[in-house]
Amino acid sequence: MSDLGGVQGHSGEARRFEVVFRAMYPRVLAYALRRAADRGGAEEAVSETFLVAWRRQDALPEEPLPWLLGIARKVLANQRRSVRRRAPDGPHASLEQVEAPHLGLTPFERVAEREAFASAFARLSERDREALSLTAWDGLQVREAAEVVGCSAPVFSLRLHRARRRLLKELETSGHSLGQAHGTSPLTERPEVEEAS
Repeated sequence: MSDLGGVQGHSGEARRFEVVFRAMYPRVLAYALRRAADRGGAEEAVSETFLVAWRRQDALPEEPLPWLLGIARKVLANQRRSVRRRAPDGPHASLEQVEAPHLGLTPFERVAEREAFASAFARLSERDREALSLTAWDGLQVREAAEVVGCSAPVFSLRLHRARRRLLKELETSGHSLGQAHGTSPLTERPEVEEAS
């Protein structure tokens, strides 16, 4: 027992990290899967993210998800820089991962809307895609997403607003409204997203 010495002093930190790891791993992996070139790259990025988090446990905040996604974002950017020959040309989510806008559509209409959305989403800048995916796919609130990208909540809120408008414009250009005719657009302000005042 006495051989553990300092290890026992760190057991509380290790337990806390294990709880965070178990709770956050699926969310960080989902984030990385949408942004990495392949699953192997995503898993490698997540491993590196948690390695950085382990080394910086003293900085681990009470709400760790935005902090972890911020680390993952930087790790993925480093991966992309080291593999420039495979530059991304659109979103990395497959169409199967995009939720149907609403249940009132026929399967054919849902497929058409998914394809229209994926195409419009791919035409957006990387910055716009990131703002939309952090709030819609990762379920972060504006202040949390702002922390991930390293800006203030009001700045991120403005980015998100502009990204939504550009996506709607892209959809309109291709003749789709993504559920707006039925009043169920997934791009409308979500109640659980805290907009900055």
